Amino acid sequence: MALVVNGERIEDKEIQQEIERLRPRYEEVFAEKDPAEREAQLQEWSRDNVIERVLLRQEAKNDGAEIPPEDVEEAFKQLKEQYDDSEALHKALDVDSDEKVRQTIELQMRTERKIGEIYAKAPKPSEEQIREYYEDNKDKFRSDEQIRVAHIVKYVNWQTDEATALRAMQEALDQIHSGAAFETIVDKYTDCADSGGDLGYVMRGQMVEEFEDVIFHLSPGQVSDVFRTRFGFHIAKAYDRRPPSIPELKDVRKQVAEEVLEQLREQALGDYLDGLRAKAVVAEA
Repeated sequence: MALVVNGERIEDKEIQQEIERLRPRYEEVFAEKDPAEREAQLQEWSRDNVIERVLLRQEAKNDGAEIPPEDVEEAFKQLKEQYDDSEALHKALDVDSDEKVRQTIELQMRTERKIGEIYAKAPKPSEEQIREYYEDNKDKFRSDEQIRVAHIVKYVNWQTDEATALRAMQEALDQIHSGAAFETIVDKYTDCADSGGDLGYVMRGQMVEEFEDVIFHLSPGQVSDVFRTRFGFHIAKAYDRRPPSIPELKDVRKQVAEEVLEQLREQALGDYLDGLRAKAVVAEA
């Protein structure tokens, strides 16, 4: 059913599009909720989102200085490059001319400027808010186990076949077993000698699985055997391990402050929209 918001008709299609945009994440979060209740709530939230978006759009439309035409034109050119032709662009934005595309862009720019003005009025996080957020969300800042590792690598590619790469790496490992320092062998054999092959501290998920399966079983000072990954052959040496830990506030203060500020900005925007909603005339058409 269509809506009329302060005299502007909003077709049901816009609400249905919002429902489908929200549905995947909504159904994941509220999977245990009764399906009928879940669908009703999804539709209500989508309707409210559209109303708030329209109210913000209306407020921004005639608020403040005009958007410089050259800014609109530059955005228009960039947008056109993303589509095969004008027809595809018009269809994507649900308009029927380039001029209406430009109008849509200008209104979006006005809306973004309005949001920026609202955000700018949000209070800065206090020390108490920063500390409270940190205490309530410590696990969010937990770092996983880390290992400092270096490696020798011989890529298998059009330049080096499997047998040649494996033979070179076995020679390197034999020299290490004979007493040569790992660090002196790197430059002689590796295809990636940056920083002596030192990868620094790494956590699980940063490297390919085959590499991590080996390095996270090494003790500090231990050198691995030759092993294969999708890139080629490797020999790895572990230097240090750091257990999982929660950093102190002073070490993550900047990140905490940014997250608190984002909450304060969203609260400021929510309060602003509540004010618009309180004055709005909304009816079903």
